[in-house]
Amino acid sequence: MTTIILYGLRESLRRKMFAVVLVLTVLFLSLYAWGTHEAFKDTRGFVGVGQGNLNSEQLAGAIVFGLAMFATLFLGAVLAVFLTLNVVRGDAEAGLLQPLVVRPIGRTQLLLARFAGAAGVCVAYVLAVYFASVGITYWAGGWSPDRLVSPGIELAAAIVVVSSLALAGSVFLSPIANGIGTLMVFGAGLMAGLLGEIGHAINSHKLQHISRIAWWFVPFDALYEDALHRLTVNTTGFAKFVLELGPFGGSHRAGTPLLVWSVLYLVFVLAAAVTAFKRRDL
Repeated sequence: MTTIILYGLRESLRRKMFAVVLVLTVLFLSLYAWGTHEAFKDTRGFVGVGQGNLNSEQLAGAIVFGLAMFATLFLGAVLAVFLTLNVVRGDAEAGLLQPLVVRPIGRTQLLLARFAGAAGVCVAYVLAVYFASVGITYWAGGWSPDRLVSPGIELAAAIVVVSSLALAGSVFLSPIANGIGTLMVFGAGLMAGLLGEIGHAINSHKLQHISRIAWWFVPFDALYEDALHRLTVNTTGFAKFVLELGPFGGSHRAGTPLLVWSVLYLVFVLAAAVTAFKRRDL
């Protein structure tokens, strides 16, 4: 399995995927540092630091870092998709898969090894960008999340779920169709979360209920919103109300049942992918 993991990583390096991701990440962090510095500077102009019921540093820090969380989630999802979109159909059509799926490796070991390699890279990437964003935010305005580690872990877990969906899709779909389909599912999950925020804003219980049902089908959005919730879990008052409205999906506590379901969901998706791969004619 170690050999297969390294094989997948070497294939990604050969395709210069990591170089593209590195350039985009450096560009994002540079723009984020510039924008965050300007945001803190401008908010101090209309609300004095620590005056009244609205703390400008708290409000600006939570909003811009929420944007950084969304960007990290998006970049991590794109990386996850490109690492797994051609695991089965793509490699089979290129003639790379058939020599590998033999004893003593087997299909199960191959699929799980490719998933472990992709998930490990995505987790390391998401955590690195997350903590880099934390450092930039603290440098620009002296703000840091109420919970430092758990939001990053949940964000990385959300990307692992996306990786499993892309891996399962690679069993049935061609690389291009799988990439498009996985990103559409990812976008649909985020839209479901945004729908719940609209329902919260207009006090529509039906919209909120629909959004919560969608969480069980796409739990990566539940993990993302719970991560946003942990950023400002100790915040109260008007700032708490504003921050619950976004950005790009609100900050809501998922609860223990949904967090446990996210783990079970990952196991079910991988089990379904392995079962389908075993029955597939290469």
